[in-house]
Amino acid sequence: MTASFIEQPYALYTPEDHKSWSMLYSRMKPQWEKYANDQFLKGVSTLGLRPDRVPRLDDVNRFLRPLTGFQAKGVAGYIPAFLFFDCLRRRAFPTTVNIRRFDQLDYLPEPDIFHDIAGHVPMHADPAFAEALVRLGDCAHTAAHMPAESLTSIIRAMARFFWFTIEFGLMRSKQGLRVYGSGLLSSHGEIEHAIKSPNVQRYPFQLEWVINQGFAIDHYQPLLFTVDSFDHLFSLVNQLEQWMKQGKLSHVAPGEPGINEQDIKSFQNGAQ
Repeated sequence: MTASFIEQPYALYTPEDHKSWSMLYSRMKPQWEKYANDQFLKGVSTLGLRPDRVPRLDDVNRFLRPLTGFQAKGVAGYIPAFLFFDCLRRRAFPTTVNIRRFDQLDYLPEPDIFHDIAGHVPMHADPAFAEALVRLGDCAHTAAHMPAESLTSIIRAMARFFWFTIEFGLMRSKQGLRVYGSGLLSSHGEIEHAIKSPNVQRYPFQLEWVINQGFAIDHYQPLLFTVDSFDHLFSLVNQLEQWMKQGKLSHVAPGEPGINEQDIKSFQNGAQ
């Protein structure tokens, strides 16, 4: 079973859609220059994202695929957890094709094409980061063969790991802390808050803490974790898989995120 990709219905984007992209991009660009990690900035430049129009996925992939093998592949919306991770293993990134309305620029609970293309995809141009994503896909295949009674806990642990790294991760650099998490890289307000606010607790990444740490999606994150490099991130994914095999993910703390039946079944089907 694999994810169902769709063609990007580019002709259906309206002038207001392009206006939303343009406004989002123009607001984020100076924030990226101040707070984003160097690999992300290089990725934005390499992919040639236009500041004035919603990008065509085919154009993005023309630049991206030769670098790391990754491609942005259109999806209509949510896909079950195992299928998402399996896409990463195959170097395909499920990309939402819709864009938020102009009157909803500051917050959208679901991903849109700006979050996915401007937040995630520039990182996929970096080979070390790309390999960490592929390893996360490998972890999902390992999880699919774990005992059924452990699946809910393991999926929760993997979701927390993804949240505090790929979505909301910070990295140490010679210039100080920099952002590499896409949830921050696509948020005009939170990217600065994550780096500068005294209300945010920032700690070196500790796997035991992260897999037991719940989170809420409807406000700025009060707790963030830092890594040293993408090689460090890769090693943490390896450790996550080792702990999974040792049973250390089978009884993580309850709480957010909730794991739905569709996600559990996707892992069970992934073992077949």
